[in-house]
Amino acid sequence: MKIKYILFTVLNFAFLSGYAQDQIQTDKGSITIYPISHATLALKWDGKTIFVDPTGGENAFADLGSPDIILITDIHGDHLNLETLQALNTSETTWIVPRAVADKLPKELAKDLAVLGNGEKTETLGMEIEAIPMYNLPEASDGFHPKGRGNGYVLTIGNKRIYLAGDTEDIPEMRALKNIDVAFVCMNLPYTMEIDQATSAVLEFNPKIVYPYHYRGQGGLADVDTFKNLVNDGNGDIEVRLRNWYPR
Repeated sequence: MKIKYILFTVLNFAFLSGYAQDQIQTDKGSITIYPISHATLALKWDGKTIFVDPTGGENAFADLGSPDIILITDIHGDHLNLETLQALNTSETTWIVPRAVADKLPKELAKDLAVLGNGEKTETLGMEIEAIPMYNLPEASDGFHPKGRGNGYVLTIGNKRIYLAGDTEDIPEMRALKNIDVAFVCMNLPYTMEIDQATSAVLEFNPKIVYPYHYRGQGGLADVDTFKNLVNDGNGDIEVRLRNWYPR
């Protein structure tokens, strides 16, 4: 039994070490970033846990604890996954979602619900959360992601600003972002944008750190190594962090 316990502890530590790769220092403690899969990630700060677009089932969040905040960007299954949400302990969770997502959540699931439209803000647990437009170009009501349905988000945590793009192309609202410390930027055709579009947008809004995520499309995985090279050819001061968003 003792050997089994030691083995479990070692494996548990290895799991956390594999996911808790990065910390961002703020004026009120550090933010730990946990890449999970595709568009799914977790953040921890000041004893609080944030899940973004939780998918993958309960096991994807093992040892991360229960979420204090859940952010959901859109209605598609790689962002809104009811099976995963129902498996998590969300009894004390604040949900921040667009209206289209709120309309699909069972009432018994999301009790503390803040519905944000594009451009709206809320404050909770010491952080500010602003909903940012996310949509395809050219704009079309029957596109994969019509304007106004989903939200990207900018989180202000301590003195850091974190941008979560959601599903979007290189829209004017993204290009106009200012003072972004960390950006999570999608690039998967045909649903969002190609790496040249993502590069152009990143070079314009100039985040300090950028994570390519959400980069599996119909043609497989986008070439994030080329994205990194293109960004750094344009601006060597932007740190491009490549992480394993598609573990086997």
